[in-house]
Amino acid sequence: MSVSRIPLCLATLAVSASAAAGEVQVAVAANFTAPMQAIARQFEQDTGHQAVAAFGATGQFYSQIKNGAPFEVFLAADDDRPARLEAEGQAVPGSRFTYAVGALALWSAKPGYVDDQGAVLKQNAFRHLAIANPKTAPYGLAATQVLARLGLAEAVGPKLVEGQSIAQTQQFVATGNAELGFVALSQVYKDGKLTAGSAWRVPASLHDPIKQDAVILAKGKDNPAARAFVDYLKGPKAAGIIESYGYQVSAH
Repeated sequence: MSVSRIPLCLATLAVSASAAAGEVQVAVAANFTAPMQAIARQFEQDTGHQAVAAFGATGQFYSQIKNGAPFEVFLAADDDRPARLEAEGQAVPGSRFTYAVGALALWSAKPGYVDDQGAVLKQNAFRHLAIANPKTAPYGLAATQVLARLGLAEAVGPKLVEGQSIAQTQQFVATGNAELGFVALSQVYKDGKLTAGSAWRVPASLHDPIKQDAVILAKGKDNPAARAFVDYLKGPKAAGIIESYGYQVSAH
């Protein structure tokens, strides 16, 4: 009798686990695309919950969230917008934390084009230098700070081409529409190696820290999958993935 009940019990457990699994809508800064995709896969495998991500510029997401976009968690490329959303009552108080500290790279799709000291900038022999829009993309703002601190803002200003996000900026360089550009290191780096082309890892002293904060948004307040995702993002498996793309992870 008891043996015959085992399949039924297993089926009941499977249904219960399936019923407990949820979905969370996540707005993710474009620089974090590759790590987020890897984390989302591992998160679903380990918890059953699914993280559905949209990728774009932090400033644009901020505006969309203010206008009622249905995101439940926000992974920004700065710490300013999540703090603003929290102050404006658009986020769950106390849920904000730094999930990664980013690094900036000057990158070219051409091997050997960018030297490891960034001297190619001062030589100014290129036609186009790509950066992300500094008003909406924190990595774009960091790029303008680098140019200012190197005293090159005026010299290279006419050669700048702007992407609306760091993803579009990388595309400008990858397709050759710009010989080089400032991108997130994570876009061209994995497991300690450059994935393509040539790059200069910009010293952190040349720009303000790129602290990337996450926050649970008001729309995710009552979604257990939103809390589960944020908790997972703070855990060791996510940290290992994040660091493999060249980010630093703060202690939580």
